[in-house]
Amino acid sequence: MDPTPETPAEAEPQQPKKLTRAEKKALKKQKVREKRAARNLHVRLFPANKKGYHIMHFMNFLRFLFYPVHFLVYPFKLHGHKRVGKGACIYFGNHYCIFDIFYPAHTTREGIHFLAKQSILEAPILNYWGMKIGAIGAMRDGTDVRTVMESIKVLKNGEKLSLFPEGTRNKTAGDEFLPFYGGASLLAIKTHAPIVPFVICNRPKVFHLTHVVFGEPFELTEYYGRKLTPEDYAEADEKLRQKLYDMRAEFRASQKKAKK
Repeated sequence: MDPTPETPAEAEPQQPKKLTRAEKKALKKQKVREKRAARNLHVRLFPANKKGYHIMHFMNFLRFLFYPVHFLVYPFKLHGHKRVGKGACIYFGNHYCIFDIFYPAHTTREGIHFLAKQSILEAPILNYWGMKIGAIGAMRDGTDVRTVMESIKVLKNGEKLSLFPEGTRNKTAGDEFLPFYGGASLLAIKTHAPIVPFVICNRPKVFHLTHVVFGEPFELTEYYGRKLTPEDYAEADEKLRQKLYDMRAEFRASQKKAKK
């Protein structure tokens, strides 16, 4: 009979690696970002009051606080459909600077849910503000499933949603919009919510008047009740993009005509 093999010596337990000061700091920041991101996993809905308006009191506070600063530093004039009635709708417009979010806010007494890059909603102060006004965090392409589902939830609740299809601020020197990300047409068709198009006709500059044109709300009724393909949604998104170009061209033509 073979002799019993010797039992190998038990491996000594490895000591956990000590983190450097920089690694500890990075880990702490990551945990804080994850905690902030978790706050925005589910959008905050606002019930309608007795008159049927969905009021965001914190947004009204921000309107009161920043309206004078906005108007004095970046003066603006709204043209077209200046008042939007109560109920669900999708604001759809181009984007130049952070103050652009106030243009839709000046057309309604109701609250507005804004689609914002998830990274923005993980910033210290903006995370708190975003949570208070029911902002929806989105990946850069704006097509992640959670973003779509939370946006539909807002519209089904009869509330307003605002998005900038360019996905980020347009810092180019030209007159062209940045490439548009899809999603607006899908939300409008799925919920039958009207779209309120608006176009910022000139790049906002300090102490220079900015003209913002709002179009009449409209629906994509030609796509209702159909089984749509990705090509159909792309076609609808292109119609929305062209709508902004047309509105801007019409306004500029009317301005030139008025000067003659």
